[in-house]
Amino acid sequence: MSLAALPRENQTAALVTTYLEMRSPDELRPKRCADARFQIREQTQRDWRFNRDLYFRVGERWDWIDKRPWTEARWEEYAAAPELRTFAAYYDDALAGYYELRCDSEGGVEVAYFGLLPQFIGRGLGGALLTSAIEQAWRISPKRVWVHTCNRDHPQALANYQARGMLVYKVGRER
Repeated sequence: MSLAALPRENQTAALVTTYLEMRSPDELRPKRCADARFQIREQTQRDWRFNRDLYFRVGERWDWIDKRPWTEARWEEYAAAPELRTFAAYYDDALAGYYELRCDSEGGVEVAYFGLLPQFIGRGLGGALLTSAIEQAWRISPKRVWVHTCNRDHPQALANYQARGMLVYKVGRER
């Protein structure tokens, strides 16, 4: 879930959340990054501070708020959950972004959080990062891969999900 990109002054509008899914790995329309300086690696050493810090650093621009009040203990519990996997993107060995995959109770894998750090937005890396997230999710052999985004997300988030082959299955509105 990336809650992100309307300018803050526009965030008083109704929240529109769009849910997308992919039901087969054959539906993926990948976007690759030819730049060898861009690499994505799984964080095999679980560290709740990494998840917390990336959540705040990526989400700050988009006013991500759902985990802001969490205590350190809650972050520790979250990052240690066996159903969660975290991947980090690097550009020239500098941290560029991340994504989290979460196995749900219905046999699906959610792209739970996904985003780039501000200095890496606009460089054409988002499609490659999302391609990696979807490919990694399918390696878990789920029934589906899904994500939700909203009108506060990056202006190209929904288009990126759709360009990779994800299909809208639900739209919710709330004031």
